[in-house]
Amino acid sequence: MLFSKNKKHQYLFFFILTIYTIFNGGNSNITIQINFILVSFLFLYSLKDKNYNLHYLNFLKRNKLSIIFYLIFLLYLVFQILPIPIEFLKIFSPEKYRIISKLNIDSSYASISLAISNSFFQILNFITMLILVFIIKMFFYTERHKNRFYLFLSSLGFFSSIIAILFYLYGNPDLSIIKNTYYKNASTGFFINRTIFAVFLLFSLISSLELLRNFQIKVNKKTDNFFLKIYIRLFIVFITIGIVTSFSRIGNFLFLVTILSYLINEFYFTKIKNNSLKYIVILILLIDILIVGLYFGGSKIVDRFYFLSNEIDEIYSNDINYSRSDIVKFGFFQLRNYLFFGYGAGGFQNLFQLNFAELGYLYANHAHSDLVEFIGEFGLFGCSLLLLSLLNFFINKKSYSFINIIILFCLIILLFFDFSLHSPIIQFLFVTFFALNQKKLFS
Repeated sequence: MLFSKNKKHQYLFFFILTIYTIFNGGNSNITIQINFILVSFLFLYSLKDKNYNLHYLNFLKRNKLSIIFYLIFLLYLVFQILPIPIEFLKIFSPEKYRIISKLNIDSSYASISLAISNSFFQILNFITMLILVFIIKMFFYTERHKNRFYLFLSSLGFFSSIIAILFYLYGNPDLSIIKNTYYKNASTGFFINRTIFAVFLLFSLISSLELLRNFQIKVNKKTDNFFLKIYIRLFIVFITIGIVTSFSRIGNFLFLVTILSYLINEFYFTKIKNNSLKYIVILILLIDILIVGLYFGGSKIVDRFYFLSNEIDEIYSNDINYSRSDIVKFGFFQLRNYLFFGYGAGGFQNLFQLNFAELGYLYANHAHSDLVEFIGEFGLFGCSLLLLSLLNFFINKKSYSFINIIILFCLIILLFFDFSLHSPIIQFLFVTFFALNQKKLFS
């Protein structure tokens, strides 16, 4: 079978996304390095094509200022890991200077970052995200291309759900690269964390629903897509079961918001009515209620959406000394010590261990609030550079399509109440969806 040039490049892109998914969402330094190499190779390989090169140059021209700010942000992250004279460290990071003095470390140079190795790999990850935007703008420039991506992510979510459900029914045993020890009573699939798994499936669900919407509009008039729509409905059923059985409070809450958003949009806002989509959304809600209500008990139907209750109750009822809420508060109060220049990307674990050495091998590698952790890692200076690089996207009215509004809501919830945005696969999906779903992008 001969593939067109676009299909070849897009399938290579899908292969990289599969690598991200299978290896715990790229959530380790070694996988960040591998994914950086794969994405960089694909980008450089695609530049040989004149058409892709033209798309790339056109995007650079239209977004020059945003890219410049992002490159300055990357240089700032490099600055955080560079050894600077100890006298300058006292200015840029007084708290790091105090720690070095307290430990009697005899050194004339030190870096701002508390974890140089982690920060270095995070720099690679942020470079990968920039290259990813270039690739999306080069490869996916028609509605047909976008639907091809949706179909792949839908099928990938279906496959991940099947694996997760099978492992869940067998008691979540560890098998090779699939580690389920942390969550014996929840579906996690290829991921260690159930919320990351649920958010990944949420993107797969949105992809499936968008395909059904687009097929109704008849993007490709030559094909009825009858059997493909049947497969997608099957994918949706298993993806829904995967999200439900993850028992992630935030994941299930965002799932409910997404389903209700589609339902409201179909009833009140869309010009082209899609009864098929309405019925599948209602079916999703019924599956949700039946699975949770009949199999796990009626109280679970409502309880799993209260993603805040667990954070608050643990302070008083849990015997563990440091609950999730305590860790968030610790990260928040540490901001004043690293306010302007941060403690380096990936440095929270070392920050926690420095302040709670008595816990020994127990530690927290994330602040359980992405917003608190990002501000702590980059400082106000770094966060300002990052926001300036994204400003053009958020002030552009074309950015606020129906899908992007849903995803933006998910982004805000995750920023405040979870650490999923520190996972490369979740960053990958947010960047991809935001870039793909700007209004009039394919005109």
